[in-house]
Amino acid sequence: MPRPLILVTNDDSIVAPGIRALIDVMKTLGDVVVVAPDSPQSAMGHAITINNTLKLEKVTIDKELEQEYSCSGTPVDCVKIAIHEILKRKPDLCVSGINHGSNSSINVIYSGTMSAAVEAGIEGIPAIGFSLLDYSWDADFEQIKPHVKQIAAEVLKKGLPEGVILNVNFPKLTKEEIRGVKICRQAKAMWQEEFDKRTNPQGKEYYWLTGKFVNLDKGTDTDEWALENGYISIVPVQFDLTAHHAMQQLNSWEL
Repeated sequence: MPRPLILVTNDDSIVAPGIRALIDVMKTLGDVVVVAPDSPQSAMGHAITINNTLKLEKVTIDKELEQEYSCSGTPVDCVKIAIHEILKRKPDLCVSGINHGSNSSINVIYSGTMSAAVEAGIEGIPAIGFSLLDYSWDADFEQIKPHVKQIAAEVLKKGLPEGVILNVNFPKLTKEEIRGVKICRQAKAMWQEEFDKRTNPQGKEYYWLTGKFVNLDKGTDTDEWALENGYISIVPVQFDLTAHHAMQQLNSWEL
């Protein structure tokens, strides 16, 4: 049997330590192709490039890899161009990350890491987004590599339900401190946002978006609870945004 073909991408850029750690793990599971942004693309969500051209450059960062590319576009652009221009067949798995920082709860909406995984899922490819709750560029990814490998290996072996992508978040703990894995729902939480208004030396006003993350959910079955209590959270997410529970009510309207 041929080795699995694994597409690796992220949103922190192709040189980020998180993606290098992810590549190291995936090389033990299959043949790896990397297509990732040439610069940080955090919080890009599911943005795609339509009004500018895309640049794709073959690079050699890991000498063991034959196919490694940096792309001038968004994380979703990277997945699209990998599938349609680089890969000779559909990959058996797409992994995105390991993100420097949380993508739990509502953050999944804004996340370039998760949007890349979702795009792969739209294409019918089993996909996982990995994130570590440490925003530092020097974050220690060695602690979570065994868990990343185990989760990816399970997906390769057993697949995922149609239309489902995994959102995996790791607490900032040592491997000895991690208490286990929880399959969770997305916590109901939000950002209380503010704009920091400033003036530049030329007298022009500009703004910095700031905010405070607020967890409104007291449930013990959520990703936020799991992470706060030392567990790895795995949330199955989907790209079908239909609110099926609301259809009956809407059908009762006089439209």
